[in-house]
Amino acid sequence: MKNHISNLSGTFTLINGVEMPYLGLGVYLSKNGQEVANAVRWALETGYRHIDTAAIYRNESGVGQGIKTSSVPREDIFVVNKVWNSDHGYDRTLRAFDRSLEQLQLDYLDLYLVHWPVPGEYRDTWRALEELYKQKKVRAIGVSNFLKHQLEDLMESAEINPMVNQMEFHPYLVQQDLIDFCQQHQIQYEAWSPLMQGKVFELPEFQQLADKYHKSIAQIVLRYDLQKGVITIPKSAKRERIISNADIFDFELSASDMDFLDAMDRNHRYGPDPDNFEWSVVL
Repeated sequence: MKNHISNLSGTFTLINGVEMPYLGLGVYLSKNGQEVANAVRWALETGYRHIDTAAIYRNESGVGQGIKTSSVPREDIFVVNKVWNSDHGYDRTLRAFDRSLEQLQLDYLDLYLVHWPVPGEYRDTWRALEELYKQKKVRAIGVSNFLKHQLEDLMESAEINPMVNQMEFHPYLVQQDLIDFCQQHQIQYEAWSPLMQGKVFELPEFQQLADKYHKSIAQIVLRYDLQKGVITIPKSAKRERIISNADIFDFELSASDMDFLDAMDRNHRYGPDPDNFEWSVVL
């Protein structure tokens, strides 16, 4: 699944052959309207080709505006969206998908994810994603925040296995067993919150690595993700940060530094636990 990590236009190949850009822009907490539209447009101008949003972010129309006002053709952009917890179930998911397309002003999505594994609901939700995939309304389907036992349960009844699993991932939460399981089943692993909600900037170990490679702390972490074979989507609404986050293709972390970062794992979450989540909560 891993290809050479050499430039911003690079991709990892999903099990169905779809090429998914390995670096993208996340838009969680970016305000709808001009703020998120600008962020999307700046990212596309910089060379990003992967934009990740979700219904619960409430900024889909701004994301759509950013895509529309950019000079990049739609077919060159990998757009990801997610079905929220209150929209689980077969029929509700299909309706939620249509609403998202309408908000984004798009004819199809490149990847649609089940945002959280709502107990007793996600199997029916997954059937809806399979139907959308068969109808070619989406090029790939996957999940977010699914632990191993939830993936196993879903795959028992699934006709099509998830192609992606988007998880909280950073040096304090590596979950190597889950990565190994996903690789074994050809499920592409993807990171959210790669910068530990900003906490990474407080750790002296990262400053030392940044000094060693003459890079920023964020660039070290994002490079770590890609060398792990993990797609990553750092969020920013600032143009200079969007550009800086993409400047990670002129260096490589050594094997010993990769091992050092892996060894920082504390199984520590900054986001919710997929086994213990207030399913009705609005983030």
